[in-house]
Amino acid sequence: AGGCPCCLAAALPLLLLLLPAGCPVRAQNDTEPIVLEGKCLVVCDSSPSADGAITSSLGISVRSGSAKVAFSATRSTNHEPSEMSNRTMTIYFDQVLVNIGNHFDLTSSIFVAPRKGIYSFSFHVVKVYNRQTIQVSLMQNGYPVISAFAGDQDVTREAASNGVLLLMEREDKVHLKLERGNLMGGWKYSTFSGFLVFPL
Repeated sequence: AGGCPCCLAAALPLLLLLLPAGCPVRAQNDTEPIVLEGKCLVVCDSSPSADGAITSSLGISVRSGSAKVAFSATRSTNHEPSEMSNRTMTIYFDQVLVNIGNHFDLTSSIFVAPRKGIYSFSFHVVKVYNRQTIQVSLMQNGYPVISAFAGDQDVTREAASNGVLLLMEREDKVHLKLERGNLMGGWKYSTFSGFLVFPL
């Protein structure tokens, strides 16, 4: 049980071509693997795992469509500290461009990992005024992981960007925090994106 007759039928002619002349081939029955010269070869026998991946009996894990996770959000208005929580200084976004899996919450602007895996994150922000410095940190479970800053006193529209790969556990949270300064959001200058590279 659990075998894949269609895969077996498709693979059998190829296996026969690869065998030297006179090599015995014995199929025991529909539910058992093929035996080639006394060695067991499982042609196709797979089952879905809890995280949406397909794990074969050969130990190979292939992600299915349900394992796809990606988001990208923008902000369309300037981002003054008065608009944010004085406690968290979270950078809020007001438009989602992509949210495959719906794991980015627009209201809180927090991404919650649906499964353990390696995730990629990037952000881009622009300061509003000259003679000031902006600093933004990417926070994982409340702790800063990476930061970016722009501090040229003679430049008004200076940008700060950064990106990182993170090992995240299920239910880990990621968001952006404005450490100092004011962000320009008009014309969608401020962006925050992430995706699941592969599950673990």
